[in-house]
Amino acid sequence: MTDEYDVIVIGAGPVGENAAQYAVRGTDRTACLVERELVGGECSFYACIPSKALLRPPTVAAVSADLQGLRPTRIDPDALLARRDYWVSNYDDSGGAGWAESVGIDVVRGEGRVTGERQVSVGDRTLTARHAVVVATGSSPAIPDAFAPVSPWTNRDATGVVDIPERLAIVGGGVVACEAATWLAALGSSVTMFVRRTLLDRVEPFAADLVLEGLRRQGIDVRLGVSVGAAERPGDLNDGLGRLHGGPVRLQGDDQWEEFDEVLVATGRRLNTEALPGQERPAWLHLVGDVSGEPALTHWGKYRARLLGGRLRDEMLGVPVPSAPGHIPVPQVIFTDPEVAAVGPTLEQARADEPGAYALDVPITSASGVNLLVDHPEGKARLVVAGDGRLLGATFVGPEVAELVHAATVAVVGRMTLDQLWHAVPSFPTASEVWLRLLEASLD
Repeated sequence: MTDEYDVIVIGAGPVGENAAQYAVRGTDRTACLVERELVGGECSFYACIPSKALLRPPTVAAVSADLQGLRPTRIDPDALLARRDYWVSNYDDSGGAGWAESVGIDVVRGEGRVTGERQVSVGDRTLTARHAVVVATGSSPAIPDAFAPVSPWTNRDATGVVDIPERLAIVGGGVVACEAATWLAALGSSVTMFVRRTLLDRVEPFAADLVLEGLRRQGIDVRLGVSVGAAERPGDLNDGLGRLHGGPVRLQGDDQWEEFDEVLVATGRRLNTEALPGQERPAWLHLVGDVSGEPALTHWGKYRARLLGGRLRDEMLGVPVPSAPGHIPVPQVIFTDPEVAAVGPTLEQARADEPGAYALDVPITSASGVNLLVDHPEGKARLVVAGDGRLLGATFVGPEVAELVHAATVAVVGRMTLDQLWHAVPSFPTASEVWLRLLEASLD
């Protein structure tokens, strides 16, 4: 290993990996990744990958209970946790480190900090970047002061669950809270959610309402408009991943104390800015991913990293740098039951910039293909349309709608109009036929 590289990236999660790879691919330039934990980052070991590994079997079990011709299946907790362990490689990052080596990127282990002009300190080493330093250190759970003394679970414990709490409290009503409630209830926990305001307040209200109904159908006690004012846990504490962090926890909500075996706090995240210098950010220092303050979604961070890496590559090679694209919509999928898949603004958000924006709504069951997925599907689809007919956004709620959202993303990026979408013919009988039903709604 050397101590001098063309590009140094602090943070070896998917975002940092993409930034480094795209900066040097097809060139003789050099890059290194500095990582204090596991190569692959939060997404690979504690968030996206393990959560989806845990959520898919409960989804299939729910389908089996609502599909004539199948006998309902049951969740095997041990097998489900073993599936999670497989997908996180038993928390061994040698695969990620091997990938970096295979594409010519060095991995430097340790805490990286920007300490000088294009300089990064890692322990007693000082690395120097000839061209740029990229910080892709992500984010961490933000734990309110009231919960710090009880060592609550975070998303890492929820995805890394080993001890299944008999009684679990979840504080928060966002994506992490809703998805974790789903798989932990499937594992056998009696789950109570304390939601300060409303559930999933960044999606269309009808989508949040359908998810709320779905959670309650699963036996999850969702309490809206309830804040937890205090928490206490007597006795010794521990922080073993996915283990109970001590004895029972007592929570005070609405002036009433209740006891739980564990509490998961999912009330937001803080940016991991420890690697950054205190002064104004110089031109050679770049932030990408969660730490930049942009949407905390892996696919979005990787997209931004690809753009940044490509730009750094062009700068180093002395070739023209393409102009930055305009506004790009951010897609997202929430893997609850029912699923939520959305891209672009909600109707309310769209009207702030486009007063003439309107919505086209149809039941998700208006597509024959959806009705073939399960016997009693529920859900709704919405297109948000500008006054001139351009598609601005879309939201789909229902079974397996995750596979519908990319078509909407392409249409929004392409600034397609309803008139053009009439000529994008959906196959029959598929869930994509909902697009035709939405277009027909525009005729009413």
